[in-house]
Formats: sequence, structure tokens, C-alpha cells
Amino acid sequence: MEALRDRGLTALRLILAFTLLSTTLHYAHNVIRAADYPQIEGIPVGVAATLVAVVYFVLTAIGLLGYRDYLRGRYWRALVFLMVFSLSGLASLGHFLTGVPQIPAFWFVTIFTDGAAALLLWGFVTWASAKLNRMPTAVA
Repeated sequence: MEALRDRGLTALRLILAFTLLSTTLHYAHNVIRAADYPQIEGIPVGVAATLVAVVYFVLTAIGLLGYRDYLRGRYWRALVFLMVFSLSGLASLGHFLTGVPQIPAFWFVTIFTDGAAALLLWGFVTWASAKLNRMPTAVA
């Protein structure tokens, strides 16, 4: 558990900082400039922008719950929350399901940094799970 508390916490903080920076930038642009992104037929731009904002806040709250539980030593629960939070980065890659966004290069890159952040979270969760699985369980 020491590795999870020490090395793991530092890595988690760095990954979460990167993820929050990337998703906050990307999702904010997505809300403000929703019309610049490929649209799903039948969903008005304003509704799409509102959904993006709601999803951002819900997934970010889940990520913060994961961080809180990690700090409290509730590792398995934290890892579940963190995996759900990683969907915020994967969801950004969904833009390509309906077309290629016609947005400035900086904002285009945030789609990929969101995906990279999700992969970093997956790597962290995999590492932490492996550490947890090696720990001896208490005999009742």
C-alpha cells in the first residue's frame, strides 16, 4: 500500500492535473463553439452544447470523487471512479464519428490530448490494480 500512497499519489496528481487541463479547455471550446463541431442530425446546437457542459461537470465530479477516495485509502472504489472519469477523454474522440471538426489547430489537438489523458488514467488504474492484487488479504 505504500507504493499506492507515495509514488501512486504523485502520479495520480500529475495525471489528473493534465486531464483536467485538457478536458476543461476542450469541453469549454466545445460548448462555446459548438457549431464548429460536426453535429448529430436532429440535435440542435444549443442542446448539444448543454449536454457537453453537463457531461463535463458530471464526469469531473466523478474524477474528484475518485481522487478523494484514493486519498482515503479506498483504492478499489477510487479506481472505478477514475475509470469512469477517463470517459471524459474518450468521449472527445467521438467527434470523428460524425466528421472531422473544422476548428483551429490548438483546439483540434485538445481532442487528442483528451484521448491521451484517458490512456494515462487507464495505465494508472492498471498499475494500481496490479499493486492491489499483490497485497496479501487479511484472514478473518
